[in-house]
Amino acid sequence: MDRSTTNEELQGWFAGRLTAGWFSGPPEVRTDREEILVVGDLADVELGKDASDAARAAAHASRVEAFREDTREARMEIAEDAQHRFGRAVSWGVRIGGEEHLFTTVALPVMTRLRMNERRTLDTLVAAGVARSRADALAWCVKLVAEHEGDWISGLQEALRGVEQRRAEGPRLH
Repeated sequence: MDRSTTNEELQGWFAGRLTAGWFSGPPEVRTDREEILVVGDLADVELGKDASDAARAAAHASRVEAFREDTREARMEIAEDAQHRFGRAVSWGVRIGGEEHLFTTVALPVMTRLRMNERRTLDTLVAAGVARSRADALAWCVKLVAEHEGDWISGLQEALRGVEQRRAEGPRLH
């Protein structure tokens, strides 16, 4: 199990393992400590230019479902090999028509300590019907921060990648 594998190495490993023709280009590989998410672009469905939005949505949904069913066995085999090799769960997704569709992804419990005012915020979201539970309310808050502070978060992630790269270039301690 190797959790220190770089994103570029994972990108290359998956590009080499995936069946040719699955995606219209190289897949995007996203990672964190627990999960590897592989997302590829599907070729768009050919419809007449006067096709309605409803027809396009139905065609895209059908293409996604067909891909998911047709590739299930091979994706499971690749995921099993990757999980053994990299020590992380593997999830899959596709993009078509500008929309991303993720298949079974990992949802992990996260421990946190919240003060009364923070708990009140979560409880208000639950009482108002925005969320079913404190956990859902907290996940909603995290999504909202990512949405509204996305550029700032992206900048932090880019800075961390730079730190990781510098560490990798530095001396090794044995």
